Amino acid sequence: MKTGAPSALPHQHVDIMWKKQKISFMPKRTKMNRRKFVASTSALLAATQFPSLQAQEITAKADQLAVNGGERAVKTPISKLTRWGQEEAKQLASIISQDSLFYWKGPQTTLLTKRFQEHYPFKHVMPCSSGTAALHIAVAAAGIKPGDEIITAPITDMGTVIGAIFQQAVPVFADLEPNTYNLDPADVERRITPKTKAIIAVHLAGNPCRLNELKTICTRHKLILIEDCAQAWGAKYRGQPIGTIGDIACFSLQQSKHITTGDGGIVATNNDKFGPLLQLFGDKGFDRVNPKAPTEFFGTNYRMSELQAAFGAAQMLRVEGIAETRSKLGQLLTSEIADIRGITSPEVSQKDRCTFWLYMLRVTPENLKCDRAEFVKALQAEGVACSAGYISELIHEKPIFQKHSFFNGSWPVKEAGLTNMDYTKIKCPEASQMLTTFVRIQLHEGMNESYIREVATAIRKVARHFAG
Repeated sequence: MKTGAPSALPHQHVDIMWKKQKISFMPKRTKMNRRKFVASTSALLAATQFPSLQAQEITAKADQLAVNGGERAVKTPISKLTRWGQEEAKQLASIISQDSLFYWKGPQTTLLTKRFQEHYPFKHVMPCSSGTAALHIAVAAAGIKPGDEIITAPITDMGTVIGAIFQQAVPVFADLEPNTYNLDPADVERRITPKTKAIIAVHLAGNPCRLNELKTICTRHKLILIEDCAQAWGAKYRGQPIGTIGDIACFSLQQSKHITTGDGGIVATNNDKFGPLLQLFGDKGFDRVNPKAPTEFFGTNYRMSELQAAFGAAQMLRVEGIAETRSKLGQLLTSEIADIRGITSPEVSQKDRCTFWLYMLRVTPENLKCDRAEFVKALQAEGVACSAGYISELIHEKPIFQKHSFFNGSWPVKEAGLTNMDYTKIKCPEASQMLTTFVRIQLHEGMNESYIREVATAIRKVARHFAG
């Protein structure tokens, strides 16, 4: 018999064991009567007979939500995100020797264009002042006229449609797929009318749209496909860089994007019909290649300065590293929370690369004994950087659309009878439900796998607590 902790034995066996071991392990001068020894032995017996009690207490404490006094699931601090450094300083310093900061044939704009083309093989590239400017230039270059319709997504930034409205076009909103959060090709096709001239595909949060299907629809109906790549730097569709499948690609360099110049954008195409028009519509209609050419249409001043271009040229060196890191972290989080009841993670095709400008999961209230606000509050207490929702309302539900008051309270194309669009009657049920179920998780290249795994643990912990 081993002399370790005794197993569950009848009392007389314990007594015999005590008699046999009394002399061997008790000091000679120690006096302990039978009653005291049996009591202490019984305590030892209880502790060894139920070794899981303490573990159960620890587990129970770990399972208790932090918002209720339990331990936080996320213990790894978020690494500080360093977005610029020596490369940017070097590039900006080189500007001092320049005689001009004007964009046309400037060394910084030329370098920015060259480095952009190393990632995105476009023949025609126009750096501009913002992603919104890029989209406006694209719509204008595509030849969109007053009353023409452009189908796009209802969950996006206002910048996606501002250019269309200023060209007196009519944005038409199609519903989204429930898990990719991108345009549903089937609903896009249902919304096509004889007035439809283009589709703007928004790669929301860096997740590629179903471009083959959208391109097929465009070919069948003779439409122009514009890609809004503002949130999708480094994303790939079937191995190809986002933006290269459609007719015109638009990128944003705004402060919050993967890479930035503070504010800025790029519009590009391989289409020789649209290509020369990009510069014209971004530079007041003035032809820099043929300065004596007559101005045939209005264009806005959307030019980028050499200062922005210098910073952007340095940032271009970071694109692939940022995209790869975000993609891996996003995929890791998805794999860690894939089987959790009560939530759904974003769906990304295995053939594509999503670069997760942000990570949005959806709660399914019918499977949880809490609402979204309570779920998010619990996650935040666990140490997860997150928030409820994304945008406050669908684009066409904003008052300016509901009242058709785009131009100081009026909408010329409607008043001229060029459209009968009534945004109060537009319904996108899946997109509407998304806004009530989205949970936005912060994700960026400064994070590491340990943090992401702890975020997944926190999500699992909170979902298990509220499981319906």
